[in-house]
Amino acid sequence: MAAVDIKNLSKSFGAHKVLKDINLSIKDGEFLTLVGPSGCGKSTLIRIIAGLEPQSSGSILVDGAPIDHLRPHERRIAMVFQSYALYPHMSVFNNIALPLTMTGLSLYERLPLIRLLSPRRRRVMQEIGKEVRAIASQLQIEPLLERKPAQLSGGQRQRVALGRAMVRQPAAFLMDEPLSNLDAKLRVHMRSELAELHQRLGATFVYVTHDQVEAMTMSSRVAMMEGGDILQLGTPDELYDRPANIQVAQFIGSPTINLIPAIVGTGGRLELLGKPLPIDTGLQAGEKATIGVRPEMILPGTTARQSPDQVSLAATLRRSEHLGSEKILHFDVPSLPGTSVTSRIGAGVPDTEVENTELLFNPSACHVFDAAGNRVDAQSQGASAAAPKGKLRLAEGARAS
Repeated sequence: MAAVDIKNLSKSFGAHKVLKDINLSIKDGEFLTLVGPSGCGKSTLIRIIAGLEPQSSGSILVDGAPIDHLRPHERRIAMVFQSYALYPHMSVFNNIALPLTMTGLSLYERLPLIRLLSPRRRRVMQEIGKEVRAIASQLQIEPLLERKPAQLSGGQRQRVALGRAMVRQPAAFLMDEPLSNLDAKLRVHMRSELAELHQRLGATFVYVTHDQVEAMTMSSRVAMMEGGDILQLGTPDELYDRPANIQVAQFIGSPTINLIPAIVGTGGRLELLGKPLPIDTGLQAGEKATIGVRPEMILPGTTARQSPDQVSLAATLRRSEHLGSEKILHFDVPSLPGTSVTSRIGAGVPDTEVENTELLFNPSACHVFDAAGNRVDAQSQGASAAAPKGKLRLAEGARAS
């Protein structure tokens, strides 16, 4: 186990800056996920941590000691690649044992003829065999040790790649989209296995993915990246309930958050379609703003518990998606041209009941972003100092239902 600190790390390829002064402290034993769209720099970052790519500037420390000068195999860091990088001509046993044979045997002892005559080699290989079988037992792949990678399923190959990393007993594990080659059902299963493996080992995991579901379900903390920057670092709940900006709000959550254009009216209160809302923003009158509402928080009037403080939008159903236990409804809002709204409801509501409806949401469910796309934490006048988690405080006199 180890803590990993990244200080002022930058990486450029010619004139293109891929990473921009990244500062990140990864705690000893935590599961930290780097998430973001393709090209945001997350894979480059862990390749630099692993020593596979040199940084342009900045430093990396493990337990407070710089490792920038160390070669990859000297860094006590193991990496699991997207392609698994298994040797096709080797058995599962030899693939897992490879890091130990490379460090435990001399080049002379690895020669085909000499290795048959070396007593020391036999003793070392016995010890290596014990370690490999212990790891294989943990990963439940003991029956596969004599097979070649071509004889394995995608999930089995992934476990072999994990075993090859685990046998080194590294200070930290780096994983670059290790589930992306698996089918949807197996990805769900392997997410659970990786989370349980992390709990058993208590090791530091740094995980890279573009799949926000993986990030939300496995991580202690999530670092959302875009354009070479870390936009927000926090727990999965923090990124979902209090996104720092529109980019984070749109990336985290499925279906994506609804964004509704608004304007700041007199006294800093939001106005939607000329109607004031009980939300004080602290912004100047006339400024543009955007309201964000999660799909589960905006409901058709026929299914919602009504309250006098709710915001109402007339909407027309464009399309519905039936997902078994729930439905995703896509609406057009005629009063806001170009704006569509998504609602998540239970599966039992017929489409005929919501074809032409009022969409309702509570002001307390709103996330507000300014014209630059940054989060605005509204201040109430005379309301409790403690706002509900992830919600805006309401203006004086308003009620949250």
